[in-house]
Amino acid sequence: MTMNYKNIALFAIIGVVFILTGMVKGPNAALYLLNLGLISAILALGVNLQWGLAGLLNVGIMGFVALGALSTVLISMPPTTEAIAAGGLRVVVALITGAATILGAVQLMKRMTPGKSRNLALIGLLVVGFFLFRFLFDPAVSAIESVDSAATGYLGGLGLPVLLAWPMGALMAAGAAWIIGKTALGLRSDYLAIATLGIAEIIIAILKNEDWLSRGVKNVVGIPRPVPYEVNLQASESFLATAQAVGINDPILASTVFVKLCYTGLFVVVLAILMWLSQQALNSPWGRMMRAIRDNEVAAEAMGKDVTRRHLQIFVLGSAICGLAGAMWATMDSTLIPTSYQPLRFTFLIWVMVIIGGSGNNWGAILGGFLILLLWDWGEQLGLWMMEFVTWPLADGVWLKDHLINNAPHMRLMMIGIVLLLILRFSPRGLIPEE
Repeated sequence: MTMNYKNIALFAIIGVVFILTGMVKGPNAALYLLNLGLISAILALGVNLQWGLAGLLNVGIMGFVALGALSTVLISMPPTTEAIAAGGLRVVVALITGAATILGAVQLMKRMTPGKSRNLALIGLLVVGFFLFRFLFDPAVSAIESVDSAATGYLGGLGLPVLLAWPMGALMAAGAAWIIGKTALGLRSDYLAIATLGIAEIIIAILKNEDWLSRGVKNVVGIPRPVPYEVNLQASESFLATAQAVGINDPILASTVFVKLCYTGLFVVVLAILMWLSQQALNSPWGRMMRAIRDNEVAAEAMGKDVTRRHLQIFVLGSAICGLAGAMWATMDSTLIPTSYQPLRFTFLIWVMVIIGGSGNNWGAILGGFLILLLWDWGEQLGLWMMEFVTWPLADGVWLKDHLINNAPHMRLMMIGIVLLLILRFSPRGLIPEE
């Protein structure tokens, strides 16, 4: 990115809005919003890698985010020993049986000649494998979910440091993206969008319904954190003395602000590393090749480039970044709430971040991540002020006034739509266009 005055001014405006947020809503609200902005910027980087660099229309973003969040449970939560004893081994055997059935079906399709015999053998293998899987799986799941279902009812995790879950979340999302990409990347862009959206819905449906894995709609709370706990800081005399020395006498305020600043430091480091790597990739021969494929696949294939393989590479990389962001998000909130991953709602926001910031420009993706998050956060308050101004001539209790004020939070969607239309009209390549 050329560091011209326009780009500097855009980021400066974002900084000023964060400062105003702290003045109006308090430092805790501003820091939490800043941390969400950093996560949003990372998500926008991942999507920009897929769309801006390769032209891949991935609408299954939240599925990969949910997989990253699941990794924090599988890695950092303590194991539920009673549940593991009740059915853990049988679940593992059932999953191995299911995987072996699928692999066996694939090998059968490859090795047998097409015909009636192959079809009958394939159907027989799948039917036997399915009933064997259910025979092993269903009793094991029932046994696991019956173990103190109000508090646990799931296998738990490995009890390892939660920071290990961040790269593991990226690996889980990358693995899922590889499986999806091997089957879906040959589709046309609109069909690819439908396929990825459907797969994201499947992933989230699994998290909602498989209590033995993620507690389903009961949610997982108390995910370990890589930063200190507020209650421990409030009990530390040295911390309180330091807080008083910098002018903060309220121990609750001091501890909550310090914890959020710790998260900010971690997220800034991750974003800086990803930004450096993204810039290196963008300016490398590999990045130039990806943009050539994006601009003209036919010409790239004529030059001997394996388009499908390159698309698979960048699809896996972008999805891994989304999985990493999901793990960071769940760590910050210390919870896994499967119902909160709404593909249509959040996918729309992330795509707007990339489009408004500047598709194909990493700095633009970061700017769009912060801008749309701020607009989403302030949209409710701005909508309320707007409705109060529009309806001030009406007396209190008038149904129209009450209706407009009560529905003011929905104005945030209208505001984002207006901003998107204005930028597409006057700066169709985004606020910081691709160079």
